[in-house]
Amino acid sequence: MRRVRIERMPRRRGSWAAGVCLLGGLAVGLVVLSGCKPVGPDYQKPAYTAPAAYKEAGAPTVQPPPNPQGGSWQPASPSDGLLKGKWWEVYQDPQLNQFEERIATSNPSLRQALETYLAARDQITVARANLFPTVSAGPGFSHVRSSAHRPLASATSPTSYNDLTLEAQGSWEPDFWGRVRRSVEAAHENAQASAADMASVDLSLQAQMATAYFQLRGADSLIQFLDSTVKDLTNQLDLTERRLKGGVATEADVAQARTELETVRAQRVDVDQSRSQFEHAVGTIANYDLASFSIPFSPLSLAMPSIPVGVPSQLLQRRPDIAAAERRAAAANAQIGIAVSAFYPTISLGGTGGFESTHGGTWIQGPSALWSLGAQATELLFDAGQRHALTDQARHAYEAQAAGYRNTVFLAFEDVEDQLASLRVLEQEAVAEQAAVASAQHSFAISNQRYKGGVTSYLEVLTAEQTLLQNQQTAVGLQTRQFVASVGLIRSLGGGWDVTQLPR
Repeated sequence: MRRVRIERMPRRRGSWAAGVCLLGGLAVGLVVLSGCKPVGPDYQKPAYTAPAAYKEAGAPTVQPPPNPQGGSWQPASPSDGLLKGKWWEVYQDPQLNQFEERIATSNPSLRQALETYLAARDQITVARANLFPTVSAGPGFSHVRSSAHRPLASATSPTSYNDLTLEAQGSWEPDFWGRVRRSVEAAHENAQASAADMASVDLSLQAQMATAYFQLRGADSLIQFLDSTVKDLTNQLDLTERRLKGGVATEADVAQARTELETVRAQRVDVDQSRSQFEHAVGTIANYDLASFSIPFSPLSLAMPSIPVGVPSQLLQRRPDIAAAERRAAAANAQIGIAVSAFYPTISLGGTGGFESTHGGTWIQGPSALWSLGAQATELLFDAGQRHALTDQARHAYEAQAAGYRNTVFLAFEDVEDQLASLRVLEQEAVAEQAAVASAQHSFAISNQRYKGGVTSYLEVLTAEQTLLQNQQTAVGLQTRQFVASVGLIRSLGGGWDVTQLPR
């Protein structure tokens, strides 16, 4: 390592003002020089061209089955009311709103993400501090006893004296090549990535909450249906037992009716167990005391809201995971400049000023003043290729982050297409299932009438009844799945978030 000494002045006594003026003039010149453009490449956002429209939303080149009238998704123009802020309010469910609001203040996972972001934000201040000089000051006292037989000792030189000092030291490394500015840049972009991570956690928790809540309400709808079915099957069993006593029915008919009743009762118990798990999930996400937390029985009777999808290019601005990946690519680009700056000299300035005396009475006086100024430049001449390797490493790290950004975008579009397809298929399936339920109800009514008239056996009634029950349960389940899929679509679109919410 070669060290080039620009100037080094010894500590000297004299005019404090002269030293300050000299140091000030030198500092001003170096500040001007340190404003030069930082070395290394300026960041260019990795390129990605979004498609013109989502395939599953009805792109011009694709002809999917039409969205049923009153469906839960619809294409939207860029200015067409995208979801904002509290996206869950589109469901118009006050109880869901209450649970979602509680996440921001009570969920420990979100608090962890918040603290991680705050730590990343503080790193900006840490990096920026290196742009400024460091200054320290303090008094000192020592009592010195010298040997009377020391070399060059004289009869008049004292062997014991006090040394009182009051000194300030300053040092500064001007950021000529932009190493510190690139460090600030990287810290700032990492903090933005951390903020986007926090938004991702928040969105995930919100979606989990809505999903668990709608699954609970769907379970309540199924419980309501099963309770009604148990009542109907109990009446059917009573009718069959009376027919047995009248000699019209058989023991087999009664056994089949009882089997069907007990089967539905068992299903009812199973659904109640699932409901408890969904209730626990809601309570945990909202950080309630599970021992005392309960959600009132509330079958799912909401209207499915319309969810504006927007155009694909908007997805790049609305998904926090995409924003986080893009900000990490920017931070990796700044690291290249930090690595390149190692090829340039390191220049530092230093200065000391203060007072020194052997007696307190003359300590803070003009003749006791002292100061020194100095500057030093250091250039690394040989490092066995370390700097080149570190620079190449930084470039490869950037390319990896850029590829990760593009992959995140690919997966985001896949996520949206999957959710759109799920909603489209579920809506079509729900329409078909309602027709199947109506047909099964008609079939059961005919079979039951034939059985009461003694035209057919109970087996025909049982078969029609089982078909009806299966279709009715499927219809209830489809309603729940539609609401869950709508939440999935909102999550895949980024909820109510966009990049303007990133800290500046």
